[in-house]
Amino acid sequence: MHALFSYGTLRFPAVQLATFGRELPTSDDSLPGYLVSSVTITDPHVLEVSGTAIHPALVWTGSPDDVVAGAVLQVTSDELAAADTYEVDDYVRVAVRLSSGQDGWAYVHRDGTPPA
Repeated sequence: MHALFSYGTLRFPAVQLATFGRELPTSDDSLPGYLVSSVTITDPHVLEVSGTAIHPALVWTGSPDDVVAGAVLQVTSDELAAADTYEVDDYVRVAVRLSSGQDGWAYVHRDGTPPA
């Protein structure tokens, strides 16, 4: 199983059902070092499933004072691949360490990724 940090539409039950075929087990957590910006989505499938054109997008700041609240979704490898398909080219999946100390994945705005 993979821990996938969600701060946006992947937490919506309708998006989970359309993307993963089920509602996922989740737990509250947060992600330090990031702020939330927004991105306008134009992909017809994502618009239909999410019901909104404006989606949140993480931007790395590196500051421990910046913390984004969200939830950890427990996903299989196949579901992680499905999430990669759902998230449009505006996002990049990066490895993160959550406030709980758990390692996982998060989708970050492609222009706001942490330095390599």
